[in-house]
Amino acid sequence: MKDLTRGSIVSHILSMAPPIVVGMITIMICQLVDLYFVSGLGEAAIAGVAAAGNAGFLVNALMQVLGVGTVALMAHAVGRKDRDDANLVFNQSVVLSVLFGILTLVAGLVLSRPYMRAVAADEATVEAGTVYLLWFMPALALQFATQVMASALRATGIVRPSMLVQALAVVINIALAPVLITGWGTGHALGVAGAGLASSIAVFVGVLMLLGYFLKLERYVAFHPEQWRPQLRQWKRILNVGLPAGGEFAMIFIIMAVGYYVLSVFGPAAQAGFGIGTRLLGLIQMPALAIALAAGPIAGQNFGAGNGARVRETFVKASLIATAVMIVFMILAQFAPGLLLAGFSRDQETMAVASLFLRLVSLNMVAQGLIFTCSSMFQGLGNTKPVLWTSATRVLTYSLPSIWLSTWPGFRMEHVWYLSIATTTLQAALSVWLLLREFRKRLALPAQEKVAKPANSEPVVPPMREPA
Repeated sequence: MKDLTRGSIVSHILSMAPPIVVGMITIMICQLVDLYFVSGLGEAAIAGVAAAGNAGFLVNALMQVLGVGTVALMAHAVGRKDRDDANLVFNQSVVLSVLFGILTLVAGLVLSRPYMRAVAADEATVEAGTVYLLWFMPALALQFATQVMASALRATGIVRPSMLVQALAVVINIALAPVLITGWGTGHALGVAGAGLASSIAVFVGVLMLLGYFLKLERYVAFHPEQWRPQLRQWKRILNVGLPAGGEFAMIFIIMAVGYYVLSVFGPAAQAGFGIGTRLLGLIQMPALAIALAAGPIAGQNFGAGNGARVRETFVKASLIATAVMIVFMILAQFAPGLLLAGFSRDQETMAVASLFLRLVSLNMVAQGLIFTCSSMFQGLGNTKPVLWTSATRVLTYSLPSIWLSTWPGFRMEHVWYLSIATTTLQAALSVWLLLREFRKRLALPAQEKVAKPANSEPVVPPMREPA
């Protein structure tokens, strides 16, 4: 366990962010590797895998419910030195991860084809996306367990083990993708099914490695089977914090789905270019997101310890660092989009759409960095409802106007992306305003209590016990 209530905040952010970003980039690389090898199968395959991958945002919403709830409650417990509560939250999150994983598998079997029919431009894209989803669903189901274990480590200030596991899983995925998709060395090409299968095998190996770490090396939190009996009160605690954050990812899913829907009138090449562009944009935003995710546990531990000044300082430092990083990558996307997109498709129309998307939507990046930081700070404070409100505002101001614009005779895809710039900026401004209001409400209380408390009083700290 790493105590984040002491020491330099910038140092904590900069030491935690690189392993986090490596872990997240490896996940994005898995998706980009799938798109890269699938690109040889044609436009329908690219569009199908890209649209099917968007369903992962919806599953990520459920993952965020567990991940955010686990990080926030455990970080608060670590900050107030309550090890027993940290272990209880972790073990109840493990139980929920199993239930959510089963739910994901069942939903994938039932809803994959109806979802693809709702967003795809033609029958070939529907078929490719459905096949990919069915083979990719085990990966999504298993990632709930990965999310809970990685979140528990992050709440205690430890990020390197989960990064190493994710990096190794990506290496496995990269090695398997060409073998299973194109039949390299075997002569048995599975096509889009091979892309989903490669990811599922890689995630399964990653779960086994993280499980081994917890069983042999982790000391602060551990698996306690006696705590696996469902406790509805603990589930409510986790879900109260996690559900609004999960709703934020559900909103992202809606925004992405609307994008595929309004672009369907331009054909599969436009959808394929949009899919490649969104994943690449997500990849270059990962460093700023990692900075924000590093700030969350720092804010959480200090909030649990009643140190409001360090919570505020965490927001300021994380915002400045994230903004600087986003400016660098925005300039790169503006002046060298072709370099970033090289190799993802041989179709000129697809690449033209991806390049245009990247140049326009990258103007969102500074505002998006502030959204990331505010969201992580709300998670650290244990109140994620404002995150859901700001995301809902963006959905309403983006999705309905986008669908309306698509009915215009002179509709062009750029109209949707200009709208995206405006609505993302609005969400960033609203997020900052709500966070500052939250600071005034919740960080003033510890200072008031400290003034009212007798000078010789000492806080009662629960004793730390080694797990059985």
